[in-house]
Amino acid sequence: MQKTLMETSGGYAPGGKDTGLVKPKGSSSIRAHEGLDTVPMRARKPEWLKVRSPGGSEYLRLKGLMRSQALHTVCEEAGCPNIGECWEAGTATFMILGDVCTRACKYCAVAHGLPTELDLEEPARVADTVRAMALEHVVITSVNRDELADGGAGIYAETISRIHKAVPGCSVEVLIPDLKGDESALRVVMEARPAILGHNLETVERLHPDVRPGGRYWRSISFLGAAKRIDASLLTKTGIILGMGEEAGEIRQAMSDLREAAVDILTLGQYLRPSMQHIPVARWVTPAEFAEWKRVGEEHFGFGHVEAGPLVRSSYHAKEQARAVEAGEPGSIQRVLEGDIPAPAEVLPGLDLVQLEIGRPGRLNPGAVRRAPYNLRLPRPDGPG
Repeated sequence: MQKTLMETSGGYAPGGKDTGLVKPKGSSSIRAHEGLDTVPMRARKPEWLKVRSPGGSEYLRLKGLMRSQALHTVCEEAGCPNIGECWEAGTATFMILGDVCTRACKYCAVAHGLPTELDLEEPARVADTVRAMALEHVVITSVNRDELADGGAGIYAETISRIHKAVPGCSVEVLIPDLKGDESALRVVMEARPAILGHNLETVERLHPDVRPGGRYWRSISFLGAAKRIDASLLTKTGIILGMGEEAGEIRQAMSDLREAAVDILTLGQYLRPSMQHIPVARWVTPAEFAEWKRVGEEHFGFGHVEAGPLVRSSYHAKEQARAVEAGEPGSIQRVLEGDIPAPAEVLPGLDLVQLEIGRPGRLNPGAVRRAPYNLRLPRPDGPG
């Protein structure tokens, strides 16, 4: 289904979604950008950010395969600039649990709203597609599903297990949400034995409340630390987006904090504004700066590997990282901090639908409400559940 953009006063709300009801993400203005000379949406991008439009034979084959299996990819949903390169090389990052996210991150192109479906057959279709693609390494990610009791951990585990069974030699990397800091849900994913467990920090501590509502800086870091405590042999990975208004000292602090949780792999890439209704780019980070951050991360802070560059995304060169990096021992942060702190909930009158809202939500599109086909966990509408 073609994705369209509904221009609303409430913010970004892409149409064409088939697994939920889309809600606007709210204002694109944030406090951290006050006084900054941000980059205009239509400003010419630097040469190092220009890529060829996708359209090769392998790209078209994979696109057809994804549609025939009714699967989503983060490559498409998040508008990844590397989609042409990666798909032509026969690699893709599957996005499970639907195409509508319960959180409203201000930088993300994935739709926000009320998921209304849970596809229990999806793990089997993903495994069949991985086998058809003859992949040696596959990356699985998802939207946030805060309305599910386990955050979707069970679907992750089933997907990993199905791939292991269908393609025994294929290593599986997962890029998971924070699962509300639920360590039992984290264990469900880890017991399925992924090769790499990733969870993105996304930005520095100061910017978190504005650009990543619903996420918590220390929850994300400690979630990765807890994974190391549970299984020290597992590679852990995270990513930070640069160009949203962070300062150099804050990047260093984030690196230091991540190493306290013994994170093995770090990715650093440039923020690219998906639409006028997302936060502006604060500045373009040069390739030379990315190269220096790679050096600092590996030599000064001790990451096993830092993948850094303007077009780098979480799964970029993922197979090479899985083969080359050795897992480190647990760090000083080993317990989940700020775990299981529910957001206020909006209960729609007369319906079994709940939108977990964090930050400043937009209004639900008029006439878009319909009953969910499964039971959602209902926290109290007037506060944490």
